[in-house]
Amino acid sequence: MTFEQKKTPDHLSLEGIHGTIEVPHHQSGFWQQWKAFVGPALLVSVGYMDPGNWGTDLMGGAQFKYSLLWVVGLASLMAIFMQVISARLGVVTGKDLAQACRDWYPRWTRWPNWLLSELAIGACDLAEVLGSAVALNLLFHIPLLWAVIITGFDVLMLLALQRFGMRTIEAIVLVLISTIAVCYFIEIFVLPETQPSFLEMGKALVSPTFRQIGMIYIAIGIIGATVMPHNLYLHSALVQSRKLQKDDTSIKQGIRFNTIDSVVALTIAFFVNAAILVLAALVFYGKTSVTTAGGEVVKFVADSDWIRVAYLTLAPLLGTAAASTLFAIALLASGQSSTITGTLAGQVVMEGFMHWRLKPWVRRLITRTLAILPAIFIIGIRGESSVTDLLTLSQFVLALQLPFAMFPLLHFTSSRKRMGKWKNGWLLMMLGWGSALLITAMDVYGLPESLAAAWHVIIGG
Repeated sequence: MTFEQKKTPDHLSLEGIHGTIEVPHHQSGFWQQWKAFVGPALLVSVGYMDPGNWGTDLMGGAQFKYSLLWVVGLASLMAIFMQVISARLGVVTGKDLAQACRDWYPRWTRWPNWLLSELAIGACDLAEVLGSAVALNLLFHIPLLWAVIITGFDVLMLLALQRFGMRTIEAIVLVLISTIAVCYFIEIFVLPETQPSFLEMGKALVSPTFRQIGMIYIAIGIIGATVMPHNLYLHSALVQSRKLQKDDTSIKQGIRFNTIDSVVALTIAFFVNAAILVLAALVFYGKTSVTTAGGEVVKFVADSDWIRVAYLTLAPLLGTAAASTLFAIALLASGQSSTITGTLAGQVVMEGFMHWRLKPWVRRLITRTLAILPAIFIIGIRGESSVTDLLTLSQFVLALQLPFAMFPLLHFTSSRKRMGKWKNGWLLMMLGWGSALLITAMDVYGLPESLAAAWHVIIGG
């Protein structure tokens, strides 16, 4: 047998949800099928609106105005291509990316591939730790170091919430993040005092440039925060939560609706990220301070932690107090929802590469502990002025790990032996390989500057 989609993996990842959602007959109406397939990309898209994205977008807007808007757009496009391809792998072969790497690459590659994936998940979880800690700091005025330690116990809260089902949790989170998105929309398109220059934004979107020092490092961080390696493993597993049939018509429908799901979910994520960057540019760029409605003067310096003053982007609409509360709630929701997807991704790579199984709470505790340690170390030494730097550093690590997930994914889905007639078409192949090569080239080109910036974050020099 040359086409391997007929085989079912002996060792299922995410066994508890595998094939649990019924899919209607392919002759059913569009909306009936859409309702059955919608979900995996929405779950994955939460990772595209996590604290890491907020940190890099805020930093980019505050320091370079709209100049990096084209990077947000490009990163979102590349994310759509890669997630569409990831879903395609899961639908056609019945394997997630980790299982495919284990089964189709030499045995010796399992350990390095798994360790690199774990490094990426740890870097992602560092962003969730910091985002949640900042939210606790804003809401309850808990010192940041203690807030970081408290996030280590979020596993208990997650265990309590999971009784209500993952869909319920994600629905609550999406409502909260949608609230922020609506507020940003009103500020950009309705309020006169915060309306940007749409002509300038349009030029920035179509004018790729790295005119200033530091832009490459933040650009790589934006890409790392957007095209996430662990999401490529996760998406290829989540699509198998649908009870997919293996006849050609069912596979075609599965590919079609998962593609629509990915495009819609990640387009929404793009608009949220673009809005955060634009509002940060309007409120922070070129300014040394902002005076709030209550008369408080918030000063900006070169190493300001933009994520800790980001609520000011909502102040013109809501007032300072309400803006701070709403932003903190959405940031906490973003961090906590991303921990759920991070835990699932950790299960996928561990079970897929190594065939090891751990209970979700044990897996969560290990991942969170490994993420908390560097945060405690750097915040303990440098104080509370290092949050945005740490967020950007975590996204840089994610960007460096991306090629190790992208190239195997493209290799498998471009192979007729692995995918049969469902292998990537010439357009998807060109877009996918082009994205992977561009990201890798940016990583290599920006490596010296990025390493210097990363070293600065670590030593605080």
